[in-house]
Amino acid sequence: MMMTAILTKIVEVAILLCFTPLATVTPAAASSLSYQSHQFLAVQEIIHNTKSASHVPQTNLFDHEVLESESHSGKRWKLNLVHRDKLSVNDDGHRRRTEARLKRDVKRVAILNSRIGGNHTTGSVGGGRFEVEEIGSEVVSGMRQGSGEYFVRIGVGSPPRSQYMVVDSGSDVVWVQCLPCKQCYQQSDPLFDPANSASFVAVSCGSPVCQHAETAVGCHGHGGGRWCKYEVSYGDGSFTKGTLALETLSFGNTFIRNVAIGCGHRNQGLFVGAAGLLGIGGGSMSLVSQLGGEAGGAFSYCLVSRGTGSLGSLEFGRESLPTESAVWVPLLRNPKAPSFYYVGLSGLGVGGVQVTIPEPIFKLSDMGHGGVVMDTGTAVTRLPTVAYTTFRDAFIAQTTNLPRARPVSIFDTCYDLNGFVTVRVPTVSFYFSGGPILTLPASNFLIPVDDMGTFCFAFAPTSSGLSIIGNIQQEGIQISFDSENGLMGFGPNVC
Repeated sequence: MMMTAILTKIVEVAILLCFTPLATVTPAAASSLSYQSHQFLAVQEIIHNTKSASHVPQTNLFDHEVLESESHSGKRWKLNLVHRDKLSVNDDGHRRRTEARLKRDVKRVAILNSRIGGNHTTGSVGGGRFEVEEIGSEVVSGMRQGSGEYFVRIGVGSPPRSQYMVVDSGSDVVWVQCLPCKQCYQQSDPLFDPANSASFVAVSCGSPVCQHAETAVGCHGHGGGRWCKYEVSYGDGSFTKGTLALETLSFGNTFIRNVAIGCGHRNQGLFVGAAGLLGIGGGSMSLVSQLGGEAGGAFSYCLVSRGTGSLGSLEFGRESLPTESAVWVPLLRNPKAPSFYYVGLSGLGVGGVQVTIPEPIFKLSDMGHGGVVMDTGTAVTRLPTVAYTTFRDAFIAQTTNLPRARPVSIFDTCYDLNGFVTVRVPTVSFYFSGGPILTLPASNFLIPVDDMGTFCFAFAPTSSGLSIIGNIQQEGIQISFDSENGLMGFGPNVC
C-alpha cells in the first residue's frame, strides 16, 4: 500500500480513499505552527491488521537478519528488530496483550525514575513525589511478565551461539545468562556456556576494564584467580549478577571481538524468552560506545508498527545516519543519568496549533531533574500531569464528534469506533526546542486496545517531572543518534 504525508485538504481526501498517513517533520525554519490540522485514522484497516497479526506464523523472523557494508565513512551493520508480540506463541487476544503491555510499562517507568534518584514506588523525583501509576489491577512482576519490548538475534562466543536479546536504549550493559546458573529465568535458547567458547575471557580484578566499569561491585574467586564481579538492578526487582568478561559478538558473518559483557549467573526479570540485554544507551559500557571507531558513535533504529507483518531495523555505524532530509535536534546530557538520551521539548500541538503549556515543565534542570527522554523500552509516552491534562483536554475538545468509551488501564481517554471505516482526527505534534515539529501519524496516538473497535489516546500522566517519549509514538519513524556530534534525528525513512 502506498504511503504519503498529509499536506493539504485535497491530499487529505486522497488519503481517506487510498493511503495511510506517515509522520511529518517541519524544520526549524518553518512557521511556529504545524500546517497539518487534521488527518484520517484507518479504523477498519487497523482492526483487520490487529486480528491478522495474531494468526500469522512467526517463523524465520531473523533469517538473513544482518546487512554489512563498508565505505569511506566506515562500517555499517543492520539487524532485524522485532517486537515481542511477534515472538509470542500464545494467542491471548489483543485486549489481553494490551493489558499485559501496559502492566509492563508501569514497571518500566518506575525503573527509569528510580535510576534518576527516586524510589520505584514513591520517592523524590524532579522536586516532587513520584508514585507508581494505578492501572486498576495488580502490577505483574517483571520476572513473570517481562519488560523487554524489542529484540534482535545475535551470536555470542566462538563458535557463535545465537541468542535473542532485548534492545534497551536506556541501559548501557550487554549481558547474557550463563552457565553455571544459580538463578535463571526461562529463555528460548540454551543457556550460554562460556566453557564452550574459545573467545571468552573473564576480566581480572586488576584490569582497567574492571576498574572503570560502572557496574563492577568487587571481586570473586580464589586460587586460580580473582575475577571482576558485576551487578545491575533495574528497580522493579529485576537484576543480573555475575562475572564481567570479554567476549566476541557476531552480527551475521561480522565478528566484534573483546566486547565487555556480563556473564550472569544470578538473573531475575526481563522478558522470559530472551537470553539477556543489549544496552545501547549513552554510557561507556553500552555496545554503541564499545564499538567506538567501528561505528563512530552512531546508530539508528526504526520500530515497526505492531499491526504489520514487516520488520523493524537496528543499524550501527555512521553509514546508518541519513544524509539528507532528516531533521536534527540536540541531545542533552544529564550527569545523573548518562545512559539516557535527553532531548529538548518546548511544547505539544493539537490540530496544528501549539497547546499552552509552560515550557519549563519539560526542561532538564541543572540538578538533573525533569527533562524529556527518548526510550525504546517504554511503550506509552508519559507527560507531567499538568502538561498531560492540558494536552488531553485540547484533543478531547476537537473530537467531540466521536463516541466515547470507558477508560482502559492507564488510558483515560478512549473512543468506541466500532463500525467506522475511517475517522477524521486532529493532528498531534511534538514541538522541539529550536523549532522542529514532529507530527505523528494518527495510528501513533490513537491505538486499538481490543479487536472490537475501542481506541485510546496513547499518552499517560506521570507524577514525576520526567517526560518519556515512548515506542508507540516512535513507530514507523527512523530515529538516528549521532553521539559524536550530540544530535538526534527524525526521518526521512519510514518502516
